[in-house]
Amino acid sequence: MIQIDPKNWFFEPHQGSAIGLEIQHKLHEEQSSYQKIEVYATQTFGHLLVLDGYVMLTSRDNFIYHEMMSHPALFTHPNPQRVVIIGGGDGGTLQQVLQHEEVKQATQIDIDERVTRVSEQFFPELCTHNNDPRATLLFIDGLRWMREAAAKSIDVIIVDSTDPVGPGEGLFTADFYRDCYRALDDGGILVQQSESPLLHADSIIKPMHQALRTAGFEATRTLQFPLCTYPSGWWTATLGGKEKKFPTFREEQARQASFDTRYYTADIHQASFALPRFLQQLLA
Repeated sequence: MIQIDPKNWFFEPHQGSAIGLEIQHKLHEEQSSYQKIEVYATQTFGHLLVLDGYVMLTSRDNFIYHEMMSHPALFTHPNPQRVVIIGGGDGGTLQQVLQHEEVKQATQIDIDERVTRVSEQFFPELCTHNNDPRATLLFIDGLRWMREAAAKSIDVIIVDSTDPVGPGEGLFTADFYRDCYRALDDGGILVQQSESPLLHADSIIKPMHQALRTAGFEATRTLQFPLCTYPSGWWTATLGGKEKKFPTFREEQARQASFDTRYYTADIHQASFALPRFLQQLLA
């Protein structure tokens, strides 16, 4: 029988189950103006970033999330020159966005600067593009920034948010999506992390589709990918498009991309939109 000493493990319980990671020691802890930030050294997943008790990322598997939050939307938009990231303070999504040479301007807006500074210290491999001349890092309220954004000034919006509680709660509403819709140019695309299809299909994924439609997005799609350190090990992102149909996937450009990926491929792109029957029925 395996003996587990709880003192040596980090557990995140959720809906009667838990994610557990064996830890070596705590590297950092602070209370910012917005949330509790912790970093642990784990036995097998590298560094672990925790915000208010919730796993945000690990060194070992974050590439799956960051690539799938970025490349499907960017390879769907015909010419994504102006990108805005709401959240994403760890820098991983910004890094993936700026792999795309056609991106001329990427603005990252995270309310808590301490998340970025802690990530620069403990996850420097994710922050390689923080000083890219195309990048602008703002540490302000993303909801307010989007309300004040100029109409048709953005091509792609990536909402790389925490769960819909605390600082991230307002990023899951029709009012926020209306502001995004107005700020997006013709053919614009919004993508937002939409939690687990097994645990949150009724509570988050379906309401997100409804809120996007209410805000004016005529096309909505959800994609899926594995992520073993998030609840259930199965995650999604949901896209909203301003046109009746999403633009045609730029498959050839994806296959001949000038940068390397570890998870995303053109085939994964297409396969990720194939949803299980229960989710198809829920979103029909």
